[in-house]
Amino acid sequence: MNFFANPRKIRKTARPTSDSIKLNLLRALAYVFLVLIAMFCLFPFLILITNSTRLHSELLSKFYLVPGGHFFQNLNNVLFDANIPLIKGLCNSVFIATLTAVLSTYFSSMTAFGIFMYDFKWRNFAFSFIMFILMVPTQVSALGFLRLVDKMKMMNTYWPLILPSIAAPAVFFYMKQYMDSVVPKEMVEAARVDGSNEFMTFNRIVLPVIKPALAVQGIFSFVTSWNNYFIPVLVINSKNKKTIPILIAELRSADYMKFDLAKVYIMIFIAIIPLIIVYLFLSRFIIENLTLGSVKG
Repeated sequence: MNFFANPRKIRKTARPTSDSIKLNLLRALAYVFLVLIAMFCLFPFLILITNSTRLHSELLSKFYLVPGGHFFQNLNNVLFDANIPLIKGLCNSVFIATLTAVLSTYFSSMTAFGIFMYDFKWRNFAFSFIMFILMVPTQVSALGFLRLVDKMKMMNTYWPLILPSIAAPAVFFYMKQYMDSVVPKEMVEAARVDGSNEFMTFNRIVLPVIKPALAVQGIFSFVTSWNNYFIPVLVINSKNKKTIPILIAELRSADYMKFDLAKVYIMIFIAIIPLIIVYLFLSRFIIENLTLGSVKG
């Protein structure tokens, strides 16, 4: 250390430069922007929680930002309403959404693995055909689908809501792109040399590698099935087999004299709780694998 250095020179070099000031300013603006975006995203949840704690008469009178004290009263009104099988609807939605997410991610990943790993003659045509099906809206094929379901004696059952999830073009495309980026073909070929069959290779080698993509698509598939209203309302007729979106829609379309807006908000509040639980459970696998990959890198 030079004890004879000029203190003015040291003091001058310690001052922040214009580039560091600009960097700190941009960082502060970025944090402010992110906070504002987070507030805009959380604002609907705040309104939902606030409205679920207010009475129907209060919601019709004015707009509230502060929660009230009628949450448990609204909850009891929904739970003990004979016309609203809330618990049964939750169980039905959880059952359908869980099976849909599992079947969609597993079989779509298996299809993506076949397109990714096998080099056959109609490979490009198969990929293009699946992408073409992705462009077809659900409403276009709804009439033919209902006629098929009726001929197969599956009306008023859960099978028309679960079995079509085996063929999910959007999930297939995502998994195919993810395999192209993270799955080395040499690893699969080495497993074949060691005597592993195709199903064992897929289940024990490929699936652990693509676990973050499985978690992401599992969340999307669960949420999509949970919020699905169009097909279930056409297929399900029994009261005890209806899902949460159908019950909420029926409650909203009730007679004006019997309409309770507080019940609608409390049902929506209850309906998003399973989605939050699934997200928190599956996001753990995403974070763990991303952290593991960064450590290995």
